[in-house]
Amino acid sequence: MTNVLFKLENHIATVTINRPDVLNCFDYATLKQLQETVADMQINPDVRVVIFTGAGDKAFSAGADLKERKTLNEQQTRRNVRLIRDVFNDIANLPMPTIAAINGYAFGGGFELILACDFALAVEDAKLGLTETSWAIIPGAGGTQRLPRVVGEMKAKELIFTAAKISANEAYGLGILTRVVEKEALQSTCINFAQQMLKSGPVALIQAKYAISQGMNTDIQTGMAIESKAYELTLPTNDRVEALQAFSEKRQPVFQGK
Repeated sequence: MTNVLFKLENHIATVTINRPDVLNCFDYATLKQLQETVADMQINPDVRVVIFTGAGDKAFSAGADLKERKTLNEQQTRRNVRLIRDVFNDIANLPMPTIAAINGYAFGGGFELILACDFALAVEDAKLGLTETSWAIIPGAGGTQRLPRVVGEMKAKELIFTAAKISANEAYGLGILTRVVEKEALQSTCINFAQQMLKSGPVALIQAKYAISQGMNTDIQTGMAIESKAYELTLPTNDRVEALQAFSEKRQPVFQGK
């Protein structure tokens, strides 16, 4: 059984961490499979939105596989930490929009995967937390950097220093989640959300994400220059011409991503 499942339907890719018996924890084999899956999506023009989720109904991911960690020496542990950091950076850098569909517990690396995504939708009984300090380590896959950018420095320190596990509604109130939904509605809500984005031009989505993500890490003037460059890349596309033609013909545009 593969540890990472991949499905592509109508330009929406669904990536599932498939280890429900261990709360979809990340061991080395799972991280390698996830890395390969992300690399394939990076260059697949048919993938326009990606949904990440976990198998079963208990956990999105409870983070690192601690049973495996107990068997690793220090060098192997460093290898695993470097890999999960690299994989989540690759996910954060995917050009297309990404959605975390949180079907249960999301602790440690599971929470860090959420933070690497553009959007996060969770079931009502989900629990989230960067719990690493309770294991005498710190978040090592972007948690100390991405969480403060979402909730602010002081709140991030509180959540990380206390290893707090917060409810979905608390996470929504902090701006970590896009929305909270009933368990049976999670998949359909994520698909509907993805379909709304698919109505936009694929190149425009990629350039808008690039402009926002890169601009957030710099000053406003540099950000404006980034936006200008990104806008220029949408001008010569066939999709822009199609959008204008569809408007004049009072119909929905058919975008090709070109």
